[in-house]
Amino acid sequence: MSPLTITRTLPADATAAALRADVTHGLTRTPKQLPPKWFYDARGSVLFEEITRLPDYYPTRAEREILLARAGDIAAATGARTLIELGSGSSDKTRHLIGALTGLHTYLPVDVSESALAAAGRALLSDHPTLTVHALVADFQEGFPLPGTPGPRLLAFLGGTIGNLLPEERAAFLHRVRELLAPGDALLLGTDLVKDEATLVAAYDDPTGVTAEFNKNVLAVINRELGADFDPADFRHVALWNAEREWIEMRLRARKELTAKIPALDLAVTFARGEEVRTEVSAKFREDGVRAELAAAGFTLSRWWTDRAARFALSLSVRA
Repeated sequence: MSPLTITRTLPADATAAALRADVTHGLTRTPKQLPPKWFYDARGSVLFEEITRLPDYYPTRAEREILLARAGDIAAATGARTLIELGSGSSDKTRHLIGALTGLHTYLPVDVSESALAAAGRALLSDHPTLTVHALVADFQEGFPLPGTPGPRLLAFLGGTIGNLLPEERAAFLHRVRELLAPGDALLLGTDLVKDEATLVAAYDDPTGVTAEFNKNVLAVINRELGADFDPADFRHVALWNAEREWIEMRLRARKELTAKIPALDLAVTFARGEEVRTEVSAKFREDGVRAELAAAGFTLSRWWTDRAARFALSLSVRA
């Protein structure tokens, strides 16, 4: 069996420092906001897995449908010998690609969680013992170096996660991705598509309350890591469709006037009754818009696949 290599590109205290900076900036600005990455501690990751199995949450199933149907086409179009995955997590969906990429030499997962990378890497090697797995502990929104690996390379960014970035952040991100790749390398991008408001809101506001608990988990993270005294019961989960910007917003709305203390930051945060903190933006896309954003970053979109209901898309683009 090939060895599993894990390289840490983040300083040991990087996650703690980023949380402190994001909470300080986000909760002292108007309107208040927090980045969605802070949902995903161990409990948040479990909750998200539950969300993906809910009847109204279609993106995970739709993307998996495309991967199952098109993995062979992706392999034939790219001939990739190196597969890079940003925000790889459990690497569950990527298994369909790894199985189809018959000439694959190296899998290079990138995630902030070293434990998730180690568990996923061991599981993959048990099924693909000759595969080289070189995991990177890194934040995909920041620049990081890639080790030398054989080309051509295919970089996968799945799950519609690019929709969590604001337009200017997406542009900067796609330019950074381009710089990681050589001419002729490819980008496989998952994007959730614009559809009717009822379907979109239902996906982010389930009647069983799992998404609400997931949203409020950011408060539990701040309480645990920064000694804060937020009471999640003081906030209501809100999911709204912004038709002008074509994105879903998740928010936490204060049920009453309150003050939360965050001792690690020497900070007290006041909320008026009804005041909200935005915790996630999830942009939805149209093919023309995706094509234009990729072109602006130096990519040429060559393939566009959707699930049968045209709810979600995978696009394959080549670095110009």
